[in-house]
Amino acid sequence: MTGEKDDSLQSISMQLNRQNYSYWSYVMRNLLKGKLIWGYVSGTFAKPTNVGDENYADHIDIWDACNSKNIIWINNFALQSIGIQLAKYETTKEVWDHLERLYTQSNFPKQYQLAIDIHALQQNNMSIQEFYSTMSNLWDQLALIESTQLRKFAPYITCCEEQRLVQSLMALRDDFEDLCGTILHHNPLPSVDSVVNELLAEEIRLKSRVDKGILSSPYSSVFVVPPRLPSNNQSKPQTKIRYDECIFCKQKGHWKAQC
Repeated sequence: MTGEKDDSLQSISMQLNRQNYSYWSYVMRNLLKGKLIWGYVSGTFAKPTNVGDENYADHIDIWDACNSKNIIWINNFALQSIGIQLAKYETTKEVWDHLERLYTQSNFPKQYQLAIDIHALQQNNMSIQEFYSTMSNLWDQLALIESTQLRKFAPYITCCEEQRLVQSLMALRDDFEDLCGTILHHNPLPSVDSVVNELLAEEIRLKSRVDKGILSSPYSSVFVVPPRLPSNNQSKPQTKIRYDECIFCKQKGHWKAQC
């Protein structure tokens, strides 16, 4: 009903802005599929052409209404500067195909940057959960750029899973080196999710050992409270220097200015 409030539309706050096409298209595709009108984009619901059909007038009115609604939604979720470019197209499929051609071709620089970010990411002082969330965000962005055909190819999926496992293990702190060695000797290799569970358990074990003083601070510095620095009132021990001793070379008989 036209008077009902559409919560699915109100929950979408993002707009197409040339940099986020992969994620934007994912959201819009699922929105339109959820409303059973994705066929207007894919071309499954083609415009009625059988003028001789006794219901042709009704069919064309329904098709025009749904097609126009889709175009309005796409415009509403895109910057105005992008929406203006779509005015020359009359069907949702034409609009969608134009955006796909325009922004899919420019995905390689994004893919290149994501690959650099993944390679550069290190755990450092992040917890396992924080590190995994950060890495997963990069993986997910990269997956959105990949070909849908590749995502259905089983050997490719296995290769990606192994690559992600290597990327995550390489970025961990030395604290987890022993566990990483054990994981790499598994045959077959475990999934990334199962490895994360093992790392979370190992993180708890390491923290417990640090709390008990079993591990020294250089081994698991992230778990240790930094030592308190001496206050300004606590002066460091000073070496006594004779009035005629050079403070530079520690030899007697002259001052530093004469050294």
